[in-house]
Amino acid sequence: MFSTLKILSSSLVMAVQEMWANKLRTFLSLLGVTIGIFCITAVLTLTASLEYNVRRDVAALGSDVIYVQKWPWGGGGEYPWWKYMNRPEPKYAELKNLQAKVSGAEAITFMFSASGKKIEYGDAYVDQVEMDAVTQDFDHIQEMKINGGRYFSPMEVSSGANVVVIGGNVREALFSTPEQAIGKIVRFAGRPCRVVGTLVKKGSSLVGGINFDNSGIVPYFFGRTIVDERQNADPFIMAKARAGTPVEQLKDELRGTLRAGHRLKPRQEDDFALNEISTVSSQLNDIFGNINLGGIFIGGFALIVGGFGIANIMFVTVKERTKIIGLKKAIGARQRIILSEFLLESIMLCLVGGTLGILIIWGLTALVNKFTSFELIMTAGNIILGLLVSVITGILSGFIPAFNASRLNAVVAIRSN
Repeated sequence: MFSTLKILSSSLVMAVQEMWANKLRTFLSLLGVTIGIFCITAVLTLTASLEYNVRRDVAALGSDVIYVQKWPWGGGGEYPWWKYMNRPEPKYAELKNLQAKVSGAEAITFMFSASGKKIEYGDAYVDQVEMDAVTQDFDHIQEMKINGGRYFSPMEVSSGANVVVIGGNVREALFSTPEQAIGKIVRFAGRPCRVVGTLVKKGSSLVGGINFDNSGIVPYFFGRTIVDERQNADPFIMAKARAGTPVEQLKDELRGTLRAGHRLKPRQEDDFALNEISTVSSQLNDIFGNINLGGIFIGGFALIVGGFGIANIMFVTVKERTKIIGLKKAIGARQRIILSEFLLESIMLCLVGGTLGILIIWGLTALVNKFTSFELIMTAGNIILGLLVSVITGILSGFIPAFNASRLNAVVAIRSN
């Protein structure tokens, strides 16, 4: 056993010396594997990061929240929009009834949005701001991080006070710090209102939803003095399930209460949509499964090209060392020793190439995370997978050359030119 390890270690040292002596050939051989592992790791990193960011944005919408809307989400295939065109929009008047009768809800709120508004402070202003008019408990349903001031008080919401909570981009354009913004009077869509809070800048969402960064959140009764929610404001109701209450139970309660309020007969279809995040999540599972398969296929094809390069260089290496192989066999080296040392060299080549590919991805990941809001994640699993694929590629690429070397006749090998 010790002698075998000694032979293999000396063979490894010889392989390193050969690689160093033929730098250009080694570089060209490693390049194929580096590109292959780079492609596989890059695709897996991108798809994993995309999935993480999308699922994070989806989770921010609330996995235990039901959205009562006119239009259902998704649909798949042909979207039967004509079925939903004449449905009524959710109304503020329905809110009280739902709050009183739906016991499975921890909080229910009404909201509508209107885009294209302007916020002004002195000579500075921000165009294309979204106004989000909300009722009580909106902050208990939607994830909002306040970094200055506070959220609305119940009295401000019920009285429709002229107050506003502004998003991160709006605050940066008008004020130097969150603290500087608090208490200032701004003009929102031409109406004076006092800034009571500012939100942490979140960055763009990959799944849509409310873009708080470019928004101004106001109490519902104040918002409706600026925009009538019945005119292209897309109002909707959000209901958050109480702790321990299954989302399906909450949906059943909402459906029953809404159908009774809309006076629908038992055979009539719902004239509203109960949307939930699980619908989006199940669609995401299929989408990312297909993306991963496509990514592995593309990366695998690139790796095959690199594998052929390693196999080619191993054939050349065997040819160059034919006499040395003959001498080793003449002094008693067995076939498995010869096979193992060439396989080891092939694996080492692929590991070096794979490590270079992974290091390139790591550097690009750090660069992207530093300069963009999209978070790239290079998981330990992807790194281990890249190294494992490198080892397998080394075994597959080097087996035939190594097997040929192990089968050489000692006398013939020594006499070869």
